[in-house]
Amino acid sequence: MVELFEKSGILSLGSRLRWLSDMVTRDAGEIYKIYGLDIKPKWFPVLYMLFKGTDNSVTGIAKSIGQTHPSVSNLVKELTAAGLTEESKSGDDRRTTLVRLSAKGRKLEPQLMQVCEDVKAVVESIDSKATDRLWNAIGYWERCLDEKSLLARVADERKRRESDVVEIVDYSPEHLEVFKRLNIMWINSHWSLEPHDLEVLSSPEDAILSKGGCVLVALVGGRAMGVVALCRMNNSEYDFELAKLAVDPEARGSGIGEAICRAAIARAESLGAKRLFLESNTLLKPAISLYRKIGFTELKEYHPAYKRGDIQMELTIKK
Repeated sequence: MVELFEKSGILSLGSRLRWLSDMVTRDAGEIYKIYGLDIKPKWFPVLYMLFKGTDNSVTGIAKSIGQTHPSVSNLVKELTAAGLTEESKSGDDRRTTLVRLSAKGRKLEPQLMQVCEDVKAVVESIDSKATDRLWNAIGYWERCLDEKSLLARVADERKRRESDVVEIVDYSPEHLEVFKRLNIMWINSHWSLEPHDLEVLSSPEDAILSKGGCVLVALVGGRAMGVVALCRMNNSEYDFELAKLAVDPEARGSGIGEAICRAAIARAESLGAKRLFLESNTLLKPAISLYRKIGFTELKEYHPAYKRGDIQMELTIKK
């Protein structure tokens, strides 16, 4: 076995599959020769579909074998140059290229099918002695990656890992720019900034902190990736308003929003709060879903303070 595979294990999955593919492909060329067939291994998928398939258009073949249209088009050109296929235009759509076997190509079928039977017998013999069935395992991997790509899975794993190490800290002047940037970003993505937004975002010290509220910041690897505010509500049935929640787009879906909201609720409780209030918009479905998840319920009657507000919610902190 290649030393890399022994040392790196499953991390070299792609390299190992390419190595195995190269071994099989190299032998395939020699196998064709011992059967007296002058064909290239890369032609096999197209030839096989011309023998067995129902759609003989370049587009149909490409879809059937999981390759791109340009790639199949190039393979067909090589097969045509070798005298094994012929090309024509569809009578229904002149943009569609149809492919058919030439007389020489049709003569290949019995020999190539015999090669297939012999190769199948060998592969099944090897597979039957293996602890796990390679073909079934590959099929399982293909189905999994078709449902969700490796890229998406790794991105999710990164978010999950990073969300496990979220550090929640109190706002300090160094966080002003990120507090403004994240909030302005999400507001402008749907609406326009309102006067009260500008007042709060320009100076959270004056608008929030000096009035008995607080701002929390979520750090991931030392980077500020989320913010939320607790605004003191004097002369109200509520103690604080949960406001100005914003998460960096890079970290959305990672659980940072939930982590910082729960931290805010815990902070409110430590300050003696009994009830919390928030105002939002139902266009923000992930946010509304989060608020419901952490215990907020919708008010039946409300009077939005912002033009964009169309939902107000409350949370009773249980002791």
